[in-house]
Amino acid sequence: MLIHINPENPQPRLIAQAVAVLRDGGIIAYPTDTIYGIGCDIMNKKAIEKIYWIKRRERNQPFSFICSDLKHISDYAKVSNYAYKTMKRLLPGPYTFVLEGSRLVPKIMLTRRKTAGIRVPNHEICLSLVRELGNPIISTSASTPEGESFLDPSLLHDHYGANIDLVIDGGPVSGNPSSVVSLIDDTPEIIREGLGDVSIFL
Repeated sequence: MLIHINPENPQPRLIAQAVAVLRDGGIIAYPTDTIYGIGCDIMNKKAIEKIYWIKRRERNQPFSFICSDLKHISDYAKVSNYAYKTMKRLLPGPYTFVLEGSRLVPKIMLTRRKTAGIRVPNHEICLSLVRELGNPIISTSASTPEGESFLDPSLLHDHYGANIDLVIDGGPVSGNPSSVVSLIDDTPEIIREGLGDVSIFL
């Protein structure tokens, strides 16, 4: 199913429709401030396992997830004063921050070092989904087997077919991934340079 949602003012009825799919253990594709993502409710292990299968991804490479704001991040990660100040300056925005996960994060979502990648995208659709659901949602790129990100939601819809329950068309996205920065031990480490400016960490 493909639905169109206004990226600036998401229609509450359509957000509720997408969240009903998530609550039911479904998988959705949605726009972010970087690329189209594939996600599910972080608390649904079966749905997470299905995304591993869809992405042909090893279990030792956990997915990042989206929180709605800084307060929400502090429920799911250990946030030091340094990490808080850093994220407050840059979020919402095109960054994924690697932090130590809290006990609320399911084990399947953590690395062996108990870390997790967390995003607060500058995009009203995904933030509305997370707020309405009340839990974070997984964020992994909707991409071709060759690793090219889908920029057209209708092509994405055709490619994944019945493997994805709902595709949200929220218009064009940049097509560049987020910058990934580890803030573990208050020592910033750039893991991937993407759309977010990382010069402040150099």
